[in-house]
Amino acid sequence: MIRDLLSGRVAVVTGGTRGIGLAIVRKFLEQGAKVILFGSRPETANQTVETLLSEGTGSEVTGMSPKLSDYAEVEATMQKIIHKFGKIDILVNNAGVSARDSFYDYTENEFDKIMDLNVKAMFCCCRAVAPEMKKQGGGCIINTSSMVSLYGQPAGVGYPASKFAVNGLTKSLARELGKDQIRVNAVAPGVTKTDMVSSLPEEIMARMAASIPLGRVAEPEEIANVFLFLASDLASYVNGAVVSVDGATIC
Repeated sequence: MIRDLLSGRVAVVTGGTRGIGLAIVRKFLEQGAKVILFGSRPETANQTVETLLSEGTGSEVTGMSPKLSDYAEVEATMQKIIHKFGKIDILVNNAGVSARDSFYDYTENEFDKIMDLNVKAMFCCCRAVAPEMKKQGGGCIINTSSMVSLYGQPAGVGYPASKFAVNGLTKSLARELGKDQIRVNAVAPGVTKTDMVSSLPEEIMARMAASIPLGRVAEPEEIANVFLFLASDLASYVNGAVVSVDGATIC
């Protein structure tokens, strides 16, 4: 395996305390990056850092917990990171929330909550980091989309709507920021073995696996591998892509 693909890089990963986000943090640390992970609560972020340090995954990891939909707070946090580390090379916008309520039961508050974290927070983080990346001569932004951004889903309209927006933001920023050597891409994972999925009954898991030609759901590390590729110089000419990592799921 190639090692140290991200040696000397400084990476910010939102939603980095569990699931795919935590797998991304581990992968980046293993490949030599200094990682600042964002969690929804200070205690969660700090506990994740302690766990990573105890595992020996990497010593260059810090936890923070800004409110991601508050631009002023996000900007202040990014400036603290730049003051401490000198730069931000990689931004991974992974934080997100989902709900599967029927459209007839969907509330305005539910829709706003999903849009705030899945779309507005992504805008805030990109807006706070992009000028700094431009100053330093370039950078890399990777957004977490979803396979439902390509196909929709039969309930929970807010989540696919937000992920369609993520794809639009990704492709548009790639075109606008490319001249500043800032690459912007997205990863659209399929069903992945996170805590939420792992707790589902066996019959539901079996139905999910049956819809995937590979016959199984993804491991978080398999999704993180694609983020690593996009963050590294191996993807130096990949810009504006929405990479599906869903095992060719049949929808």
